[in-house]
Amino acid sequence: METMIDPEWAWAEFKPDEESAWNLRTASHLFRRAGFGATQEELTAAVSKTPVQVVDELLSAIESENFLRDMKSLANSAIATGNVQQLSAWWAYRMLSTNTQLKEKTTLFWHGHFATGADKVTDPALMLTQNELLRSFAFGDFSALLLEISRDPAMLIYLDSATNRKAHPNENYAREIMELFCLGEGQYSENDIRELARCFTGWEIRRGEFRFNRYQHDTGTKSILGQNGEFGGEDGVRIVLEQKSAPEFIVSKLIRFFVMDEPAPDMALIAPLASLMRESGMMIQPVLKRILTSNLFYSEHSVGRKVRSPVELAIGLLRCLEGSANSFELASAMQTLGQGLLYPPSVKGWDGGRTWINSSTLLGRSNLVRLLITNEKTRFGKESLREYLATRKLTNSRALIDYFETLLFAVRIPDAARERVESLLKPGTSSSLTEGLHALCTLPEFQLC
Repeated sequence: METMIDPEWAWAEFKPDEESAWNLRTASHLFRRAGFGATQEELTAAVSKTPVQVVDELLSAIESENFLRDMKSLANSAIATGNVQQLSAWWAYRMLSTNTQLKEKTTLFWHGHFATGADKVTDPALMLTQNELLRSFAFGDFSALLLEISRDPAMLIYLDSATNRKAHPNENYAREIMELFCLGEGQYSENDIRELARCFTGWEIRRGEFRFNRYQHDTGTKSILGQNGEFGGEDGVRIVLEQKSAPEFIVSKLIRFFVMDEPAPDMALIAPLASLMRESGMMIQPVLKRILTSNLFYSEHSVGRKVRSPVELAIGLLRCLEGSANSFELASAMQTLGQGLLYPPSVKGWDGGRTWINSSTLLGRSNLVRLLITNEKTRFGKESLREYLATRKLTNSRALIDYFETLLFAVRIPDAARERVESLLKPGTSSSLTEGLHALCTLPEFQLC
């Protein structure tokens, strides 16, 4: 890395002190990364606990039976339309509404990791099945997740594995499971790809579900990553996961997603978490907990070192202010900005980081914020923005900016920008509130997470 970071210090548990406080701003950082943001009330409750207690609560949160029933009903309604974009709107609504923020954020991570696009998989039922699969394994056993995603009908279609036959093995999935899903470039040979593809022959779809066709399976001996045998698909998945580089690769992506866009973590920083993952039986939850409770996570190397994705920007703004919006319009706007839910640009997922920002997307982000805060259908705690803020007794423009800064900003708002926005904000006037909030959300600092 550009600046060497001591791994022992990095992954040690964060202990608040006079220099590194546990306060509203620190808690806000945690909720932005481990979810999409938090209200002032949620942050106040969090700082009355320890950081570890808050992370444990995020990891153990469960959704109520009523919420799950509502989500199932809404998902079925979306599927009935036959339009996957309706399912994208359903997921946007779930992100806004769920009390399991970390699980939903991690589901988004896995969607970008095991990227499957509805531009090719046009059946919304199959996309929902995969989405629920990623959610059910979000914190669980990566080995089980990898096996299930290898059999997942949407993935089988997306990477042409459903037509993998012994006479003509299709190498697409074999290549991606090693390059993009588990090992990374340089950790396998072209022969490994060819031989692994033979393992997956006969894996197909029948009536929307996985089916093994033994007549189309190549039963011959394969040679994969130094192992030889009459391997099937399950063996191929096992062999890939046995490679030393597997937990290293997964951990490096988790660090980038939850800690910092750049620089890329070096092997010394990756190694302790990779060991933890391997020793825990490839479980994801212990790694997430270590990351979210670490010195590194709360340090200058992490805070403000990520660029907000369109989802983080839109969902985060609304969640911090108890906002609700038209989910279809919200999902469409995020897709326009380059992050369509269920529509990743390729099997590589979203590049993220600085690629989210250019002159076109900056204008689009500004327009999205304006749409959200000026649309009459957008409610904040079931009220208008003016009514919602009035209940918080924010009596002057300076108090309003402090409030927005704590909830929405990873870094301090520059003095010059504060002065400019102060002249716009008048707490009791709807138009000045929306203009002031919009001005804040178009600042370069707002793009950071």
